[in-house]
Parts: sequence; C-alpha cells; structure tokens
Amino acid sequence: MAFLVLGFTTFFPARAAVFDHAHSALDRTLKAHVTNGLVNYRALKADSKGLDGYLDQCATVTEAEYLKWSEGQRLAFCINLYNAATLRLVLDHYPVTSIKKIGNWFRGPWKEPAVRLFGKTTTLHHLEYEVLREQFDEPRLHFAIVCAARGCPVLRDEAYTAEKMERQLDEQGRAFLGDTARNRVDVGARTAYLSPIFKWFEEDFARGAGSVPRFIANYYPPGVKAELDKGGFRIKYTEYDWSLNDAASK
Repeated sequence: MAFLVLGFTTFFPARAAVFDHAHSALDRTLKAHVTNGLVNYRALKADSKGLDGYLDQCATVTEAEYLKWSEGQRLAFCINLYNAATLRLVLDHYPVTSIKKIGNWFRGPWKEPAVRLFGKTTTLHHLEYEVLREQFDEPRLHFAIVCAARGCPVLRDEAYTAEKMERQLDEQGRAFLGDTARNRVDVGARTAYLSPIFKWFEEDFARGAGSVPRFIANYYPPGVKAELDKGGFRIKYTEYDWSLNDAASK
C-alpha cells in the first residue's frame, strides 16, 4: 500500500545500492554500544560513523523499492529506522537527561524533523503513527520501537530482520511483561498493573485479542493466563520513567 510522507524538507537521496536487509551497520552499532537495554551515548557520540552510515543507507531507499519488499522486510526497515533515528536525535542534543527535554513547548522531540524517508525529512511521530501503525497490523511493534526512555521496552543489542522478526518480537514482549517494575498481574485482586503503553495504544493491543488483559495473557504462565482469559480484571497503570536510557546514569 503506497502512502504519502508529509515531511518538512525535501532532499535528493543518492542512487541506492541493493539494500542490506541484514541491517549490518546498525547491528554492529547496537552490539558495540547497547548493554542490557542501556546505551553508552558518550561512546556512541564519539563513534557514530556506523549509525550515520546506516541512516544514510536508509535515506537512499525509494518508496517504489520499499513497496517491492516483503511485509517482514518493510516492518524491520521501519522499526530499525525509528530506533536509529531516535539514537541520532539524542546524540544531536547529548548530554540530556530525558528525550522530553528535546524540542520546545510547541514541538516536542517526536515532532522534530529527524527522519529521512523517501526523499522527505519527516518525524518520529509520522513514522510511528502514519506508517508503522497504519501499514502493519502488529501490536508487538510497540515492544520494539524505543523512544530512549527507561520506561520503554529495552533496546535490543541487535537489529531486527525479517527472518528473525517473530522470535525477536516475542522475546521483546516476554521481557517487557516480565519486568515487574513496569507490568505485573495480581490474580487475587483481579488487577493488572501495566505500563501506560497499554493505555496509549489500547486499540492496537485489543484489536485482535478483544481486550488488553487477553492480549497480555499469552505472556504469562498457564494459571495466570487462564485467569486473564476469564476477564474481569481492572487495569491500573504504572508510572512511566522518562529518564534517558543512558548507561552512564545507572
């Protein structure tokens, strides 16, 4: 399905070589600078050639080329581009203690012109809301795109690929819902304490499962899953930690 990117700046990308669907440049960058979901931004800022090269490569992809790819290849491309562009945005303003400190009162970080895509410079908001959420019926993508906050699901130390996508998204979901600081289920109190992500994107999670509790049920042991499947759970949302996912601030 074709779509129009509404951006801020038109640029003229170089003629693309065959795109590397292994996302090797990003993969090397993540392996070098991400540990347990935390980013060594200081080291990455001093050694950003791999990240910038990857973003340059993504910028050469035309919409016509993109639309010829498989769904898995397109999803991997968009998730990786979101994460890579977020890293670049943080580096451009580092040191900061939170991504929310980027931008101004009228235009926050997600509305900054930070993503080069199909000859336009657009925003992370556009990439998430008008590309990822509209083109892909995949609620687990919210476990994969990372907005550089500690409240987010953790940033993987590897790039997403079409071949590994199912396993990667499943692992991301299990890790996020297994983090009791963000998500936990009290069967006795019939209460699920969940990250605000499940409030912000409730429509995406409930679309296929019928409700958020039934969606998360698959990530819990059989006894808890059976109770969640019965319904009758209320949801209370945990506090979202907007501090930067910076290894230097552990």
